[in-house]
Amino acid sequence: MSSAQYDVLAIGNAIFDVLVRTEEDFLVKHGMAKGGMALIDEARAAAIYADMGQATEMSGGSAANTIVGLASFGARTAYLGKVKDDQIGKLYTHDIRAAGVTFDTKPATAGPATGCSYILVTPDGQRTMNTYLGAAQDLSPADIDEAKIAASAITYLEGYLWDPPQAKEAFLKASQIAHGAGRKVALTLSDAFCVDRYRGEFLELMRSKTVDLIFANEAELHSLYQTSDFDAALTLLAQDVALGVVTRSEKGCAVVDKDGVTLVPAAAIDQLVDTTGAGDLFAAGFLFGLVRNLGYENAGRLGALAAAEVIQHIGARPQVSLKELAQQHGLAV
Repeated sequence: MSSAQYDVLAIGNAIFDVLVRTEEDFLVKHGMAKGGMALIDEARAAAIYADMGQATEMSGGSAANTIVGLASFGARTAYLGKVKDDQIGKLYTHDIRAAGVTFDTKPATAGPATGCSYILVTPDGQRTMNTYLGAAQDLSPADIDEAKIAASAITYLEGYLWDPPQAKEAFLKASQIAHGAGRKVALTLSDAFCVDRYRGEFLELMRSKTVDLIFANEAELHSLYQTSDFDAALTLLAQDVALGVVTRSEKGCAVVDKDGVTLVPAAAIDQLVDTTGAGDLFAAGFLFGLVRNLGYENAGRLGALAAAEVIQHIGARPQVSLKELAQQHGLAV
């Protein structure tokens, strides 16, 4: 494999997050499935926003959070995602570039506004997302930067991309380019409800070797194989993909490949504030360890550390240098 210009390039729905702390009854009132991600239209977005309390607003999007985390570790990163040439789109572009990520996708000049996710955080730290995709759904194969993908050691894709039809085509094109250049492709399953919608297609992506590495949490894994038996699901995952990484909240993570299973503990936290971005930041740390050839256990520890940082404050992006944090914990970076 020729040397890569970028360690990781991520492709995802470019979404601006609007976060608010709320009580359980708000979810009930608005008919929300706690802990999931629902796609909403502009009218429902407006209704939820009007009823929300004081909010914290910041750039988000699952794969974008991961790539910002990777940049914080010191990785060379790039991102492909669609915003509109509007105020929020400009803010989003500024944020991701300020984090040290190369972001050159042309903004849309017409059509829907930049996407937003209205995220309700209940007192137990659980997040419930209501996402208006907006301009993000217009990411198309034409936005796929062939040269950048071919120059990236790993192309990282989010399962949420499977919702907009054009993005699905962009996803497949990116995988083809990456593999044609001798690179690897990673996919995060994103959400158990997302797996429910596209189970057959996700399994086909794995079995056809369209993706080489899968990130999932326990709920997503159980949904994928429709079994409540964790070990049985893990065994199936090992058969379907070259490398699988399953996060288990406070139980840490399991890394599985043809040679067996590596278990890595979770990192200690003082207080759980907001689980938004936990999986995204875990993937950032793990991918960093992977591209630096630090081994699965060290990669898992870096992932656990990054996830622990992000769940102790509101918002899905790190508030400190992850590289410095890893060094303070004696982890190789």
